[in-house]
Amino acid sequence: MRDDVDDLTDAWARERPDLDLAPVAVFSRITRLARHLDQARRDAFAAHRIELWEFDVLAALRRAGEPYQLSPGRLLRETLVTSGTMTNRVDRLAARGLVERYPDPDDRRGVIVRLTPEGKATVDGAFGALVDAERALLDDLPERDRARLATLLRTLLTPFARPIDQTVDQPTDQQIDRPG
Repeated sequence: MRDDVDDLTDAWARERPDLDLAPVAVFSRITRLARHLDQARRDAFAAHRIELWEFDVLAALRRAGEPYQLSPGRLLRETLVTSGTMTNRVDRLAARGLVERYPDPDDRRGVIVRLTPEGKATVDGAFGALVDAERALLDDLPERDRARLATLLRTLLTPFARPIDQTVDQPTDQQIDRPG
């Protein structure tokens, strides 16, 4: 079965026979698949009236387990954004009633960000819709091939992985979202 990437690589092979186009064949397909995944995510989240960035914050809190709360510093490490960006995001989510800030009982200068019941319902619905959309993208791929693809992609991504706790120049919780 041929696809548009085959046509693209054939055209390049005619014009640049000196190059090994195997990477183009792989990454062009990954790029096209990423576009479909991005659209599936936007659609799944739009049905629950949230955007990708909102899902990222809500999902980090939800994955933390009960009581669904994290320090702003931990949220930074989970979502890999700057402290200014996180403050803005938490402000906007709080204004919508999806998260709340509480004083940190262990640090008078710090706060804790907690998922509200509405935030939990929103992220749970959006995540369920996302899983359904992603499953639909894999419908034509047999289960054994899905597992193999996941392994191959993990291998490809491993050199880029960085443990969350090793992010560069992360501020302390006290530097973020001080109450008052």
